[in-house]
Amino acid sequence: MASVQGTPQLTKYEIHDVLRNRRRTWVLEQLQQTRKPISLRELSEKVAAVETGETPPPRNIRESVYNSLHQTHLPKLDELGIVEYHVDRKIVAQAERFQQVTLYMEVVSADDVTWATYYLTVGVVALIVITLSNVRFPVFAALSATEWAILFFALLGLSALYQRVSHESIYLDVLRPRDND
Repeated sequence: MASVQGTPQLTKYEIHDVLRNRRRTWVLEQLQQTRKPISLRELSEKVAAVETGETPPPRNIRESVYNSLHQTHLPKLDELGIVEYHVDRKIVAQAERFQQVTLYMEVVSADDVTWATYYLTVGVVALIVITLSNVRFPVFAALSATEWAILFFALLGLSALYQRVSHESIYLDVLRPRDND
């Protein structure tokens, strides 16, 4: 395991270099989902399943993923302080810099719609609906412009709350000091 205590944050180049490889990205996604240490065997099986779209993945693919993770990807992620890879026990866990990289992954949701795009869309739809309500367009005139505005503000507020809660662990983990194990 590499020690990165007291070293600066990862550069954008290092983060992009990590994320440009699909297997490394899938490793980070699996660790983000499990939030606990995982064996190399289980991790390689999950990455192979994502890679092939088959469950269980073919044995030769599992072995290929296992070997590439063990020999290349996990040592690189460990050296950068993103994961802790215990070679002797073949256990992988999140490390000190894990959240720095996953913040880049969180910008876009699984549906490839950014939160910025979502909020912009809600704002434009709200503007159109409120305008249609003001000109008494059928269906939209059922509520006043003020009532529509209140509904859209509530939607924006609930959306922001959902975004905050669903990403709370990311925000807190970045601020929380890690124990040195």
